[in-house]
Amino acid sequence: MRKLTAGLFHSIDGVVEAPNLWQFDSFDAELGEEMTDMMSRVDTVLIGRVGYEQWSEYWPTATDPFAEFINPVEKFVASRTLSGELSWNNASLMDRPLEEFVGDLKETPGGEISVCGSVSIVRQLFFAGLIDSLTLMTHPVVAGSGRHFFEPTDPTTRLVLQKSRITSAGNALLTYGLK
Repeated sequence: MRKLTAGLFHSIDGVVEAPNLWQFDSFDAELGEEMTDMMSRVDTVLIGRVGYEQWSEYWPTATDPFAEFINPVEKFVASRTLSGELSWNNASLMDRPLEEFVGDLKETPGGEISVCGSVSIVRQLFFAGLIDSLTLMTHPVVAGSGRHFFEPTDPTTRLVLQKSRITSAGNALLTYGLK
């Protein structure tokens, strides 16, 4: 069975939305190493419609290591409104409900599957018990406002720490699995 992972940039006050607005001064070499390690294991990416629409406009012409990863990788897009062929290289729409699609995808041969750029998809798959590892990359910053991953109405959910690392810039990389 393939492993499903997700990673979220996370402020100390729990914000996961728009990390480009608050993470820039603490993205250090060690965090880059962790990202490179993740990219080396992943051969399939899950993304939501909003992420797809934003990323498919930017990444195809970008020239950095993440672009080298995200452009050729197989991408499946969860959307209730998009239809037809997608323009981004190796991107296609999921052909059935998210949880069913992902459950079936985990049974196929291949490397790791990773959710990229979609808090909603990570939340849905996490609480459905389908995510094997969730990495919170907590930056030493109070973002002040923005969407949080966990919400006050979420059920109590026990986790197991799988891996931890503190970088020289003070980022806490904590990887959890469901108990």
